[in-house]
Amino acid sequence: MREEDEANPLAEFFFERRHSYAQKWADYFDIYHRHFGRFRGRSPVVLEIGVKQGGSLEMWREYFGAGCRIYGVDIDARCAACAGEAISVLIGDQSDRAFLARLRRELPRIDVLIDDGGHRVADQIATFEELFPHLSETGLYLCEDVHTSYWEQYGGGLARSGTFIEFSKALVDRLNAWHWQDIEQASADPFARSAWSIAFYRSVVVVEKRPVGPPRDCKRGEMRFGGDAASGS
Repeated sequence: MREEDEANPLAEFFFERRHSYAQKWADYFDIYHRHFGRFRGRSPVVLEIGVKQGGSLEMWREYFGAGCRIYGVDIDARCAACAGEAISVLIGDQSDRAFLARLRRELPRIDVLIDDGGHRVADQIATFEELFPHLSETGLYLCEDVHTSYWEQYGGGLARSGTFIEFSKALVDRLNAWHWQDIEQASADPFARSAWSIAFYRSVVVVEKRPVGPPRDCKRGEMRFGGDAASGS
């Protein structure tokens, strides 16, 4: 069975539940399920920045199952009313690094972080810099609506320096820091030691964590022909 043919419980929940307002791009459900599936039934700590009217918080609680702990963050004080069973809502501004530092102090290690906040590129970068280190060692960071990196009103523009897309492109180099031929430099970079993968989708960037060390070159059998050591085969 192809992945796209499988039932997606997030999409089912979203389109069947109508009493709580939520807004998502249709493409996102497959991305969520692909990356979040491994946390289902494992009591994850989930943080979503951008509560709006709370519909997605309920969706996460349903999806991740019993024992999960859901935290929402929003700048609008009215969103505090969206708190409920296994759902806490904190009021604050993601552009305020002092507030983000407070989240690090007050929240447990986060397994899944979804940035669906104000979508301004500077805020997306600040949130990643402050909260990515607070993920659990196998946690996952998803920033959505990164198409604002191309929109001037959000601080973006095609290939413009300082957008979240350009910031994320630079993370690719740090992901591969172990191959810069300077192991000490890579060892000193917390991102290089903790980032396992980066995935780019339309409007979404996903970074997955896993403890990482210098790459190991594994060999088996006898070499029959001369070859390039970098070829991997």
